[in-house]
Amino acid sequence: MDILLKQVRLNDGEELKDVGIKGGKIVAIEKEISEQAKQVIEAQGRVLVPGFVESHIHLDKALIANRKPNKSGTLQEAIKVTADLKPTFSKEDIYERAKQALEMIIPRGVTAIRTHSEFDPAQGFTGFETILKLKEEYKHLVDIQVVAFPQEGIFKAPGTDKMMYEAMEMGADVVGGIPYNDAPANEHIDLIFEIAKKYNKPIDLHQDFSDEADNISIEYLCRKTIEEGYQGRVAVGHLTALHALPKEKLDPIIQLIVEAQISVMALPATDLHLGARNDTYNVRRAVTPIRKLRDAGVNMCIATNNIRNAFTPYGNGDILQTAMLAIPVAHLGGADDLHTVLPMITDNPAKAIGLKNYGIKVGNNADVVLLDTLIKENAIIDIPERLYVIKNGKVTVENHKETVVYR
Repeated sequence: MDILLKQVRLNDGEELKDVGIKGGKIVAIEKEISEQAKQVIEAQGRVLVPGFVESHIHLDKALIANRKPNKSGTLQEAIKVTADLKPTFSKEDIYERAKQALEMIIPRGVTAIRTHSEFDPAQGFTGFETILKLKEEYKHLVDIQVVAFPQEGIFKAPGTDKMMYEAMEMGADVVGGIPYNDAPANEHIDLIFEIAKKYNKPIDLHQDFSDEADNISIEYLCRKTIEEGYQGRVAVGHLTALHALPKEKLDPIIQLIVEAQISVMALPATDLHLGARNDTYNVRRAVTPIRKLRDAGVNMCIATNNIRNAFTPYGNGDILQTAMLAIPVAHLGGADDLHTVLPMITDNPAKAIGLKNYGIKVGNNADVVLLDTLIKENAIIDIPERLYVIKNGKVTVENHKETVVYR
């Protein structure tokens, strides 16, 4: 064997297990493995989980908050500030910032990323090409899916439709879109499906990102998904407008999302920062209704979205901290809820972005993280150190931390 993890906790209430890794795969999970290994890691009861999945982030826009602030904190100013800054982005600049963001994310236990990479006729493919380069450069540390993302809209920015097709030819993994920032939204969605079907690719949309639910297109998206036979291949991020709907209007929409098998990425760090800025009292949380969607059977995920820019002027790339933030925000800290949060950054996003052979099971890819905690249910609320990150059967990150208290 290449690596033998001794006495790990896979599930609370079960006996500890040894996990053997060879050739990039998990080859054995047993009470005790006696076979020799090149490297033995004594876990001493610590929790082993699948590698975290960062299912929605923008690497190309990371780490620019200090260049021009979003003083109002609104979505509208965030879009304008970013548009103003884009002409200053060179390939070298995007490369250095995105690389720095990856170096923040990977040590925190993420082994797969879906990143939205934008382009438009004014800026060209400067950022998109750079992210494709980093995908190749970092393939031994993390799997990266690149979404072709038209941030400025498609119809609002003439020429972007042609660029969408070019981006797919250049190697985009996913067709992105932003119906709420384009008009007409339904035609935007139609074009996204046309492109996705042509290249047989999944879809990932920035969907209904607003405080109010008076101009949403999620119902059209659901029906279009079913009509095109795309169930299970569509994901949406934000979807904050749903929080503004009363139960009698919300429930039928959630049932449509379930029927269409659309995965939802909640992005609490961004949505809490930008949302409800015009509320003068009793300020709303402006986050998609995670519990209601989860309880109805929607594949719910939690993701970071941005690191230190006009949309999210903070963050260190730690998806565990984002999941921790979602716990109080979405009332996920109760006894019946807490255990549902860890899957929102592991199994659920893995399903949403179509990862194969994921999870701790014999025969699956050896992408795992050893956490410095003894109880799996506490894997989020402890925000534990990631002691070892193993990607493709190799140790890619090792952390040591010693705390001394002098009494």
